[in-house]
Amino acid sequence: MSMGAYDEDEHERRERKSNTVDAAFDDDRHEYEGSMEYDSGDSAEDLLDQFEEIKSQ
Repeated sequence: MSMGAYDEDEHERRERKSNTVDAAFDDDRHEYEGSMEYDSGDSAEDLLDQFEEIKSQ
């Protein structure tokens, strides 16, 4: 069989595989407790100044 030739058995195998649903996995939602902090970084003006500096090099 040449590359790219139609393989009916493979097509049927993939069709069967894609039509089955695996409901055995754990789909419980987890609740997380705690806090999150993030650093927003430089101001927009600082970032634009940095961009202009890089662009001029």
